[in-house]
Amino acid sequence: MTTRNHCLERDAQDPLAPLRAQFDLPAGVIYLDGNSLGARPKAALARAQQVIAQEWGHDLIRSWNTAGWFELPRRLGNLLAPLIGGVDGEVVVTDTTSVNLFKALAAALHMQAAAERRVIVTERANFPTDIYMAQGLTGWLDRGYSLRLIDSPDQLPAAIGADVALVMLTHVNYRTGYQYDMKATSALAHAAGALIVWDLAHSAGAVPVDLSADGADLAVGCTYKYLNGGPGAPAFIWVPKRHQAQFRQPLSGWWGHAAPFAMAPDFQPADGIARALCGTQPIVSLAMVECGLDVHRQTSMAAIRAKSLALTDLFIDLVEARCADHPLGLVTPRDHARRGSQVSFTHPHGYAVMQALIGRGVIGDYREPAIMRFGFTPLYTSYADVWDAVEILRDILDRKDYNVDAKRDAVT
Repeated sequence: MTTRNHCLERDAQDPLAPLRAQFDLPAGVIYLDGNSLGARPKAALARAQQVIAQEWGHDLIRSWNTAGWFELPRRLGNLLAPLIGGVDGEVVVTDTTSVNLFKALAAALHMQAAAERRVIVTERANFPTDIYMAQGLTGWLDRGYSLRLIDSPDQLPAAIGADVALVMLTHVNYRTGYQYDMKATSALAHAAGALIVWDLAHSAGAVPVDLSADGADLAVGCTYKYLNGGPGAPAFIWVPKRHQAQFRQPLSGWWGHAAPFAMAPDFQPADGIARALCGTQPIVSLAMVECGLDVHRQTSMAAIRAKSLALTDLFIDLVEARCADHPLGLVTPRDHARRGSQVSFTHPHGYAVMQALIGRGVIGDYREPAIMRFGFTPLYTSYADVWDAVEILRDILDRKDYNVDAKRDAVT
């Protein structure tokens, strides 16, 4: 049987363990919510102070040139690109995931306009904002465009008919942790004449992604989860070079102009990935994204994935062994090929149990219906963290030490 000492031994042999020291983790806290908000790299504080005190405070507007502010979205994009199977000139870090998704959907529909295809296919269980953005766009176009929802991945082949312009999917489901086979699913969409747009919010920095090799058409994602960019940090959009000449999006702001400081009255899109930009960038938050990317550059996605699977396997095994007398239901796939870097369990009083865990220093989060989510970030999560978290969960459940009448916070 696994013991805490076994977990400590695994930590001592873990090649990623030294990276934990680069994060500011509060004492007495086991942080299992990196799939919602990553922990702060220690370097982020000094970087923010540098931007605010020196670059903004002292150098003022000169920093657009002297500190490289103007090039920052593309420079960060080049640093991020290898983590998702892109190359230089295919990614920009900018705007929010929702805004970037709007751009990607609009561009994909534009590319399919001549084919008279008017349907977007996605999952009903997709992250709600993805569905909302597609609903808003199709409703705004008001030319026969519509959204088709499926209820499970096995319904996808039948849903992609000759009327489908594009398929929009999240690579790792936010609620269950289910991971799509990107290569096979992209090929399925292409075989039916559709394009495919991937949301990497729960993939980037957590699982290996190779957008180019797997045939993706466009992709978006955030930097504040497994990439540890900070709360509300700018997101990213990937446009492969093969699609850049065709890429047109309606948010044609001046940063996407071929010559923004010519101040011309007519919009001319920039060449390459810059045409995915829109308006002036939030430099302070944008600058901190690099701190999380710096940590990733000290390891590999293969090493991260190996530890992620080991951590999630351990968590599942311990919960099922040590909390077997309680009504917990695993909703995350056991199959490694179908699992992201989180584990989700249901419990009839899931919200109350999660609040009790948080009160005891084990921070996860809750999603309807009745799902407790636990995210595992291999850069700073230890095997001993897993053991201790399960022991606290077992104690709470055994003693029913949770308040089913607890008032729900605005953010769960």
